[in-house]
Amino acid sequence: MLIFAFLIAVSIIMYIYYKVTILRMKDELIQKYTNGKARIFLGGFILFFGINQYLAYQTTIILLISIVFVVLGATQIVHGYKVAKHYRNEYRKLHPDA
Repeated sequence: MLIFAFLIAVSIIMYIYYKVTILRMKDELIQKYTNGKARIFLGGFILFFGINQYLAYQTTIILLISIVFVVLGATQIVHGYKVAKHYRNEYRKLHPDA
């Protein structure tokens, strides 16, 4: 259970890091790419939080809530990955030398 606490902390720290990084960027394409990466870590936070809560309490109502959290977290991770991949490829098309 300690591993999930560590993963939750790392996920939220990386999410905040990428969100703050977006504020310093001028290029909209890089902002969208960084936002995709931030979504991956937000999804990880939600997913690990749901798993951790179920392992801590193990009741029926917590199971239902944890399933919702796991599904929402997984969809955030998948969507964030797709967004980051798309904008990374777009950046490479516009800047082939980078």
